[in-house]
Amino acid sequence: MKITWYGHSCFRLEIPADTDKGKVEILIDPFLTGNPKATITPEEAAVGLDHIVISHGHDDHIGDLIPIAKASGAAVTANWEIAMWANAHGVETINPMNSGGTVDLGAFAVSLTPAHHSSAKSNGDGTFAYLGNPHGVVIAPKIGPTLYYAGDTDIFSDMALIAELYEPTIGILPIGDRFTMGARSAALAARRFFAFTDVIPCHYMTFGLLDQTPDAFVAAMHGSGVRIHTPAPGGSVEIG
Repeated sequence: MKITWYGHSCFRLEIPADTDKGKVEILIDPFLTGNPKATITPEEAAVGLDHIVISHGHDDHIGDLIPIAKASGAAVTANWEIAMWANAHGVETINPMNSGGTVDLGAFAVSLTPAHHSSAKSNGDGTFAYLGNPHGVVIAPKIGPTLYYAGDTDIFSDMALIAELYEPTIGILPIGDRFTMGARSAALAARRFFAFTDVIPCHYMTFGLLDQTPDAFVAAMHGSGVRIHTPAPGGSVEIG
């Protein structure tokens, strides 16, 4: 699995295909326009894309979903409300689902898990569009390791059930504090509830209100035996 971080909580996954195509490309939470750390444009992100997976409806996660989905033809997998919203805005291929559900998409299965957060999109006039509950996302390739993308969340004890049900070995966890877990809570979640081999922190550094480095998280994970990856925006890691 190749994982590329585009800053904030936007990731691209490349996994082996179960067909002759060779690989399947998945974009998670495509916030690029307005993301000061983004190293790619929405037009560039659309190239070669097969799937888009959305955790929740905040603007810094749903971001460029509509233009990227239209340009690429990628299937959009998200909760019911976000999938229907995308369809109403011209996205033709959608996979609506909700908490606890799993959808088989061929080369991988995607499951939505609970997250402790909120979810609404700004209408730009001080009002907001309700877009369902926030979620974490489990990506389970047919070939390769299973990944848990926590989305925006606080630590919660039912993470132990997520670990038991899906057995992810790769974790992508928010560490920026204020709106999500901070470094201490994220490290406790990783160490207490999961058997990760690899963790990538996210949702930090983007804006001044967030923690600006992963240093506290890296320090809190010291001695855990978990490999911590902190690529620069635009950087990639290969795992598995």
